[in-house]
Amino acid sequence: MKKYGLALQILIGLILGIVVGAIFFGNPEVKTYLQPIGDIFLRLIKMIVVPIVISTLIVGVAGVGDVKKLGKIGGKTILYFEIVTTVAIIIGLLVANLFHPGTGVDMSQLTKTDIHQYVEAAEGAGGHSFIDTFVNIVPKNIFDAIVRGDMLAIIFFSVLFGLGVAAIGERGKPVISFFQGVASAMFWVTNQIMKFAPFGVFALIGVTVSTFGLKSLLPLGKLVILVYATMIFFVLVVLGAIAKKSGVSIFSLIRILKDELLLAYSTSSSETVLPRIMEKMEQFGCPRAITSFVIPTGYSFNLDGSTLYQALAALFIAQMYGIHLPIGTQITLMLVLMITSKGIAGVPGVSFVVLLATLGSVNVPLEGLAFIAGIDRILDMARTVVNVIGNSLAAVVISKWEGQYDAEKGKEYVTSVKMNKQLETVENC
Repeated sequence: MKKYGLALQILIGLILGIVVGAIFFGNPEVKTYLQPIGDIFLRLIKMIVVPIVISTLIVGVAGVGDVKKLGKIGGKTILYFEIVTTVAIIIGLLVANLFHPGTGVDMSQLTKTDIHQYVEAAEGAGGHSFIDTFVNIVPKNIFDAIVRGDMLAIIFFSVLFGLGVAAIGERGKPVISFFQGVASAMFWVTNQIMKFAPFGVFALIGVTVSTFGLKSLLPLGKLVILVYATMIFFVLVVLGAIAKKSGVSIFSLIRILKDELLLAYSTSSSETVLPRIMEKMEQFGCPRAITSFVIPTGYSFNLDGSTLYQALAALFIAQMYGIHLPIGTQITLMLVLMITSKGIAGVPGVSFVVLLATLGSVNVPLEGLAFIAGIDRILDMARTVVNVIGNSLAAVVISKWEGQYDAEKGKEYVTSVKMNKQLETVENC
């Protein structure tokens, strides 16, 4: 009996989902039968994210046990996130100015999509400023934060709790042992859930293609190609340079994360791979204390792919309407994006909500979003992959910055991944 790796299984599920969606395009029964499968998979992932973040963070912080050291790590992390996301915004603006993807687009050929849900989300987040984000990091009720999946509030509580456990010395050891057991058990559960991933991918991509169809890509093909090309450039050049400076290869990072990247791409959800990313980056040589803090925090503050896309899409819509945005206005756009992309972190459909909150500040018609909403899922797949790579690399960068990155452990893990791949190939022959 042939054995296939998770990446190949997910790829097969992705291809079959596209085929089924294309064959039954416009048939509502596809969504009726497949959507529950996709929803079950996403629910399974969401079920395990919070317990893993809490348990690994408490164990990691308790291991550090130093408030000043942890504060230094937090400061470096936020600084790094802000620098890299700003670079992503600048690249998005430069590419849009260079290639003008929105110039000459015939809006009469485009299909308008209902964006009412995003408008409501944007209105709900209207009074939610960058300062409010920091205020809301402190939870009024930790159990309420857990129920809502408010990751920043959960991280804040877990860090404080971990420091408390470290402060009580010997009496805290049973607590650490308990959470170590929880983390180990939840990683086992994660591996079992991943066996269902190909079916979840098949269902989610099948519903997407059957709803929007492949034809929806044609009128906006230039935008799709440009977004994907820019994302690839950002990963290979910008993140590649950062990785090289940190003493690792971006290709090695992509190789060890191939299963997770394919899963994130297929589901358009970086949350689906959070537990596995944390586990793998620890195996790659990053200490648990840094991995368990940096990666979950990055899900709110280090969305490189999303911010790059938001900058590019904002100029695309302006060009589509024939609106010229001078340099001064584009600088304003960049500054607004730097704030709004963090200020409404955690809001559903965050990329669209950020664009809605941003376009008005530079007098670009919000209705333009309705023309690109139909292909947003295709674009979301690309930016999700970049977000995952960016957050994984951030763990290496901060570990290296703190002098805690285990390069030998990282090399051994990459070698073991290569050997496993070769064994897999031999077994499949």
